[in-house]
Amino acid sequence: MTQNRLSNTYINTWQCCINTSCVILCREGEGHGSSSVPLSFDASEDKKMAALRVVVLSGIGRAFLCTPKMIKAPRANMSFASLPRSKKVALTTLGVLTTGGAGLALMLQQSVKASDLELHPPNYPWTHSGMLSALDHASIRRGYQVYKQVCSACHSMEYLAFRNLVGVSHTEAEVKVLAEEIEVVDGPDESGEMFTRPGKLSDYFPKPYPNPEAARVANGGALPPDLSYIVNARHGGEDYVFSLLTGYCEPPAGVEVREGLYYNPYFPGQAIGMAPPIYNEVLEFEDGTPATMSQVAKDVCTFLRWAAEPEHDQRKRMGLKVSWQGGANHCRNRNGCNQKCICNLGCIQ
Repeated sequence: MTQNRLSNTYINTWQCCINTSCVILCREGEGHGSSSVPLSFDASEDKKMAALRVVVLSGIGRAFLCTPKMIKAPRANMSFASLPRSKKVALTTLGVLTTGGAGLALMLQQSVKASDLELHPPNYPWTHSGMLSALDHASIRRGYQVYKQVCSACHSMEYLAFRNLVGVSHTEAEVKVLAEEIEVVDGPDESGEMFTRPGKLSDYFPKPYPNPEAARVANGGALPPDLSYIVNARHGGEDYVFSLLTGYCEPPAGVEVREGLYYNPYFPGQAIGMAPPIYNEVLEFEDGTPATMSQVAKDVCTFLRWAAEPEHDQRKRMGLKVSWQGGANHCRNRNGCNQKCICNLGCIQ
């Protein structure tokens, strides 16, 4: 607004200067005997040009021509800082509402999944979870007893053979006795007939059902999973299995579980078709350990960890040997000798 006023003022000044110059030329003409008629702005082109030269050569003309801001078109100032406070508040509020609306729309678009409502298991302090910690082999033996007497009625472990127990939880003689307790269909014999025989070390653990269809029929349509690698197949490993076995409880108020299912907050959907498999004194351990629910769950989880990772202890021992050997080589090279070294303890003479 101010620039427009200044521009109009300079334009009016320009026109006045031209008219004034024309009048001066007329008066000069009067002094030389010329006509005394005043020279208007509509005079001849020669006199207009003469008046324009007078204006340009004058101080006012030079000042006008040296002012570039006065001959440029005005620019609109649309910066946020130049806006009034009320407009700033309005624009800020509009931005906040737009962002909030977009976030709300995104949240409403995403559907709620049952997996988002399940309870995540805590991290239990397993004795074998340390970098240099081995599996508790006494717990593995008790865990196998839990599987044999409780879990094997519904769950298979088709990738585990009896020979795998030798030297881990049982002696060879003990495992042979365990294997001979089952009957294996073998054959054909010389006459082409199938026959049954006692189990042996090379046989795998028996399956509770002949096929998956029979397993579904016996369990109300649910298929019991194989337990050979269950701790690797489930997120949380043995933490999840332990929490699932000990997590059965009554459903909270407002939650209904249909008939044939059991409420378990750690299972996806919180409704599981497996009845609570363990409880206090569900069996008697051979070594006399009290068979509390937590002890039974802990032992079977340790057994399942070994079944899924039988090289657990050997892998940790190998890692320790590699680290030891690497430290010895580093010390040998650093000391410049050929003696056997143990990390930073110096050379062994």
